[in-house]
Order: sequence, then structure tokens, then C-alpha cells
Amino acid sequence: MPCYWGDAYGAHLALGGASFPEREQDRALPGAAADDPLAVWALLEQDPFAEIELLADSSGEDEGGGFAPGRTDPWDALAGRVRALAEAGPVTDATGDGDAAALAEELGPRLADAAPLVAEELSLRLSGTAPGRDAEAMAARAVVALATRLTEHAEEAEEPLPVDGADRDALVRVLTDRIGGTDRGLKGAASWVGGRLLGDPLLWVSSPAVQVGRRRMTGKILPGSGDILRYQGRGTGLRNRIADTVALTREREGGPVVLLAHSLGGIASFDLLSMEPAHGVDLLITVGSQAPFLYEIDALAGLRRGDELPATFPRWINVYDRRDLLGFVGERVFPGRVTDVRVNLRQPFPRSHTGYFAHQGLYERIAAELP
Repeated sequence: MPCYWGDAYGAHLALGGASFPEREQDRALPGAAADDPLAVWALLEQDPFAEIELLADSSGEDEGGGFAPGRTDPWDALAGRVRALAEAGPVTDATGDGDAAALAEELGPRLADAAPLVAEELSLRLSGTAPGRDAEAMAARAVVALATRLTEHAEEAEEPLPVDGADRDALVRVLTDRIGGTDRGLKGAASWVGGRLLGDPLLWVSSPAVQVGRRRMTGKILPGSGDILRYQGRGTGLRNRIADTVALTREREGGPVVLLAHSLGGIASFDLLSMEPAHGVDLLITVGSQAPFLYEIDALAGLRRGDELPATFPRWINVYDRRDLLGFVGERVFPGRVTDVRVNLRQPFPRSHTGYFAHQGLYERIAAELP
């Protein structure tokens, strides 16, 4: 006998996708991703040498090249300058733009490890080909992308390293200056990298063009998470831990209690405050939260779809980035009960989900809301 259960118990967007952020303008047009500078970083997230490889595939032979006494291949010369980064000492933000020094300190010796590896790729793949425009900036992006990956591997990080896009771009500018570059723009690089992006479904997820079709793709691109599945079935322990911490904080400090929660922590906090009348929290701040989405599909432990937030639910600030495919908005789901605050991390997904706490703008928005 058939046992179809999806119509009665399956997840569906009963509010027509009200928990999804809307874009001010429609960029879901063929080729839209080609104009997106973050298309480059989405590619580098997958492979730090991707730009070099793409350029090698598309470059013609250097007609002015060949052997000549005293002549050094332009790509080999660039490789030498990149290799020298490893011996140039600590990076300081000489541009005064962003906070390259802080990110350089975070990446630490991995910048020195990455530079000779990038230099080797430049010589191996591009020596003998025509010189490229913005070559120094391309090399600097490769060094930063590879250093970030090496740092994550060295720390055995379970999630991408929190990196703010502005800090990353500032560090790229500093390294570009150090190796003799002048043109720091990403627009040209984004245009030709975008062609590669449009043909790769995994990288396409990171582009703005995916946002309009996000409702259709959400179920396909959300990563499987054992933590979320375990919480859905065994969430009492996590909620009790949060409640105990709130109680201890109020007992020790005696002032207003602000509960700041990211991702799954935001779900558990939302459930707790929906279920406990005397929770002791004065302000809830969720960051990259799925609580509005789970309410819409009736998957929350603390509040059924159609039920209103209890009167005891505290003031609620919900922070999200439009490129974070795990961050949802709540104002249209809970009118008058939550304030959505948008930040721009300038990072592709999934780093847009893990990078909130490296973003200075987040702390500025939070500070304005504190009691």
C-alpha cells in the first residue's frame, strides 16, 4: 500500500517564502555572475590557484618572448617578487584601508608558506605566455586564498576561518603593492572568471544570481548537519545549558542579559525563549539564524507555525548577510516582534555564514542595540 506522507507532514513554504531576504534589483540574468567581483573569490575558495590555471588555459604564447641575452620572462620575474614576500617581514597595512595587519597576524607564517607555492605555479603554468594585465593582483589573491586554506588546515578547523571581506581586500592591496602592482581592481578579473563560474553548479551557488532562485535550491544546497539533526531529536540538553548560563549570568552580574547566538545556537535560543516564561533574557540577538525559516516549515520545537510569539519573548535583533544561504529574515514572519539587521561581509558562501564575528560592522550594529 502506498504511504505518501509529504502533503501532510513534509516541509513546505506555507508563507510563500516570507523568510527569504529580497534583493533590491533583479540580477538573475544570464551573465549576471560575470560582473560580480565575488565570483573570483568563490572560485578561489575552491582552488587558490584557479585564476592562474584559467589564465594558463586561455593565454597565447608570448610573441616577444623566447631566449634573449639578459632577458627574464615576465612571469618568472613576477614569481621572483612573489617568492620574496616570504622574506619581506611582517605585513603592515600601509594603505590605511581596512585592517590588513590584523588579518596578516591571523594568517601568520602561512603567508610565508603560501608565497613560494604561488610563485612556483606562476612559473610552471605561465612562463612563456603573454604577460597578463593585473598579474600582481592575481598573484596576491592567490597568496591570500592559499594562506587562508593553510591556516585552516594547520588549526584543523571544522569551519571556514572567519575572514571579513574588507580585511581580505586590504591585505590583497598591501601584497599587490609589495610585488609592484598598480591596478588593484577586480572588475576585469570578475568578468572573465564569471564565465567559468556560470558553468560550475557548485560555484554558481555563491553568486548573486542564485538568490532569486533560492527557494527552489534551498533544499539542494544546504549542507547536511549532524548537529542540527541531533538537536531536532534531542534538543532539551542544549536548551537547558543555555537556560543555566542565562541564570548564572543574571545571578552574577545583576544587570540586563543579552543572549547572542549564531546559527544553530539561534534556533535553540529561540526555542528556549518561546517555551520558558521566566527565561531572564532582556535582548536576543541572532546571527545567521534559521529560526524564521524553521518556523515557516513548522519544524521548531518551541513554537508551532501559526502560533504567535509569547508576550514574554524579549526584544529580538536578527542579523543576516544576503550571501549567507543559512541566514534568514524574520520581520515578515513575526511582524512587529523582530528587527532584521543586514550586514555585508563581502564573502561568498559558506564563509559568509562563518565570517560574521570577524566583521567590525557587526559589533557596531550590536553596540547600538545594547541596553
